[in-house]
Amino acid sequence: MTAGLAAVGVGGVWSVGDAGGVRGRGRYGVLGRGPHGAREADHDTVFDLASITKIVALWPCAGALWRDGRLPLDRPIGRYWPEAAGRPAGEVTARQLLTHTAGMPLRTRFAELYGRDRAAILAGVLDTPLYRPPGTAVEYTDRAAVLLGHLVGSLAGEPLDELAARQVWQPLGMADTRYGPLGPDLAARTAPTEYERSAGGVLCGVVHDPSARLLGGVSGNAGAFSTARDLERFLTALLDPPAGLPWGGPWLAESLREQTGGLEPARGLSWLCAAGTDPAEGTFVHYGFTGTGIWVSRRLGRWALLLTNKVHYDRDFQPLTDLRNAYRRAVFG
Repeated sequence: MTAGLAAVGVGGVWSVGDAGGVRGRGRYGVLGRGPHGAREADHDTVFDLASITKIVALWPCAGALWRDGRLPLDRPIGRYWPEAAGRPAGEVTARQLLTHTAGMPLRTRFAELYGRDRAAILAGVLDTPLYRPPGTAVEYTDRAAVLLGHLVGSLAGEPLDELAARQVWQPLGMADTRYGPLGPDLAARTAPTEYERSAGGVLCGVVHDPSARLLGGVSGNAGAFSTARDLERFLTALLDPPAGLPWGGPWLAESLREQTGGLEPARGLSWLCAAGTDPAEGTFVHYGFTGTGIWVSRRLGRWALLLTNKVHYDRDFQPLTDLRNAYRRAVFG
């Protein structure tokens, strides 16, 4: 991994483990220069998780509601969520949102479409006509997670950041995981992301994703920050869920199987079946745009993580994609 990260030109950290915890880890390089100066990568470095927020916040909170019978996966959401009743988004199901088969528009430039008011953005997501009939194609769009995050928070009667902290992060001892903007202590050990003109500098402790930033930093699609040490706890819990975990066992089994009926790319619930693996027995993965990645295989009883801040340097992601694929093959075969 050291040689791979050096070839990509970024610093980063990695870990592999199983239900018993960490079995190996490493680190390489520095993480660029942000407002707090250059920092060497280590397992206490805080990273903007980007889309991995969907896995560490939204997915388990949805699972807790599903277990309690409050989030039917196959009923149109408008039938049990008054806010969506009679609106275009009310036609889709939670399963379709989780598998990116809801047929929602792909464009997510919310400021251009709906302005900068949070309520107007959420109303726009609900009111925009569907792009295609639900269930006919797998098309990744952050709209699905934005809508599902709003739905989960509404059904739970609690904002998503508070819900995730109470149901997921605190029970697992993930002390450095939270939604931003981060306070000065955590920001000082956070890997910087891109320069943002409106912020007047490099983002560091403020979510990189523009949609999540418009929504105040708390969204289903992005906004969570975490460390490798915290994610090690989370991934270990997926393979050996602690007693009483409201989103363990059955939800995990339901999620880590192919859900898209032969449509490509094959997905579980939120998780994507890793390229080159059998959807029925394979390894599931989720990546973040900033340069993050996590993998899990219940069949092999193994997990892995790779955290970088690649977006800080450039948006040429092919070298990172190649490294991710090589890492996955090395860990999972």
